[in-house]
Amino acid sequence: MKLTTILAGAAMAIGLSAMSAGAQDYPAKPVNYIIPFNAGGESDIAARMQQPVFEKQTGQSMVVQYLEGAGGAQAWSQLNGMEGDGYTIMGTNLPHIIMQPMAQDVGYKTEDLTNVYFFHYTPDAIIVPADSQFQTLEDLVTYAKENPGLVTFSGSGTNSANHVAQATFDRLVGVTTTYIPFSGTSPATTAVLGNQVMAGFSYTTAAINQADAVRVLAVAADERVPSFPDVPTFKELGYDMAGGAYRGVAVPNSASEEVRQQVSDMIGEINADPDFVQKMKDGGFVVIDVPYGEMEAFMGERRAEYEETAKQMGITQN
Repeated sequence: MKLTTILAGAAMAIGLSAMSAGAQDYPAKPVNYIIPFNAGGESDIAARMQQPVFEKQTGQSMVVQYLEGAGGAQAWSQLNGMEGDGYTIMGTNLPHIIMQPMAQDVGYKTEDLTNVYFFHYTPDAIIVPADSQFQTLEDLVTYAKENPGLVTFSGSGTNSANHVAQATFDRLVGVTTTYIPFSGTSPATTAVLGNQVMAGFSYTTAAINQADAVRVLAVAADERVPSFPDVPTFKELGYDMAGGAYRGVAVPNSASEEVRQQVSDMIGEINADPDFVQKMKDGGFVVIDVPYGEMEAFMGERRAEYEETAKQMGITQN
């Protein structure tokens, strides 16, 4: 055997060994986790729950950062300009990343985003201040019918899960209400507590965090949420409405297939931690597992659903 052949084989073996070691070593340094909303919202709460589990499992730090604005679009439009080495990941939300580009130019297209995992879902809910005149959903519906346009709802972002919920509510109930978008769940909830709006289209998680400061009138789920056993679903009250927000993680499109899979596996391992799952459930989150390998089919299903919703909202594809 020629010496050159032997050397070539040795070099290849060393290279494959290094690649394997590199894969096993991930993550070998801190991972920056960019949240596209304000601190205090569901995306932030989820990241803070993931953070200690990640650090326990990997021995590395997870650095949570915020790049809020435009209902998440400020961050998503910048994602692909970041390093695709697996050490910068970004939270993504549905229906936001499908609905926003449909409605207008937001600096990114849905297909620009490389989602590698969706890990939970939160049902929409209507919340009001604890001292609100609205004791039940029917109280609010009656007022809205008698006062078209006067009921104001805060929500996180435009063409977001909250916005879709408000538009769906108006259509099903036969009322006209006013939706006021905020940069995230936290400021939208603050608007409710400060009586800047009459009610909020929020999530079950936000209601849990506010404890006795708010009253939940209805939840957009198929069944009652364990955290709010006494709160009816919209369906129970005669409105065929169930929906909410999905949250996941994306990487820059320059990330290799190996990196995409590594990040997906990393989030999946966090999602498999029993204590983490219980904390998520206690916080009002519904844990789901959509890894990178199932992403194309999942996004296709969601896109078909949201395109129909967009038509109902009068949104034409941009």
